[in-house]
Amino acid sequence: MPSQKWSTVWNAVHRERRSLSADLGGIAAEQWAEASLCPGWDVHDVVAHLIDSAKTTRWGFIRRLVAARFDFDRDNAIGIERERRANPATTLAEFDRIVTATKTPPAAAATRLVEVVVHGEDLRRPLGVQRAYPLEHVLPALRYQLRTSTSMGGGRERAAGFRLVAVDADFSSGTGPEVRGTALALLLAVSGRPVQSSELFGAGAGAFTARRAAEG
Repeated sequence: MPSQKWSTVWNAVHRERRSLSADLGGIAAEQWAEASLCPGWDVHDVVAHLIDSAKTTRWGFIRRLVAARFDFDRDNAIGIERERRANPATTLAEFDRIVTATKTPPAAAATRLVEVVVHGEDLRRPLGVQRAYPLEHVLPALRYQLRTSTSMGGGRERAAGFRLVAVDADFSSGTGPEVRGTALALLLAVSGRPVQSSELFGAGAGAFTARRAAEG
């Protein structure tokens, strides 16, 4: 069963990486300097981070974290510096090389979907690029984020006290005032990413948005 689950996840991840590569191949070189939705990272940085993550093994992650004195931000910065090439075309070529990679840090399978979908939007939204993500890629990522603490990169605390309802899927979670939106909008919101005010609605949308804004 675990191998079957991982096979399904990797097929989805590889599909998303190919789609992202195609989108990045269609933008101008100067757009790689656009600020992403990740504070302090531009588009080029996020792509370098995705390459770095795709090359990271379970044991390699542990060794790296020790070297970074257990500072995740420092480890990410080192990885970006290592994988960010001198020009976008070379970085994209390296991204293409890892499209079908199946290495992973020690984490649940769903984290690979969280990474490729959320970081995909970290890039696409500032660039004005849209993708219709398959729900089978988004929903497992959303479920994982809702049961994972924010201290571990999830969104459980952000969603606490609200009932989240996807308008494009048979999905709901939690109790309290209702927050409605697409599965993708809900995933981004619980992952701490900004979404348009029109993307979330329902009796609890205002309070939910205010809670997220209070995070700073």
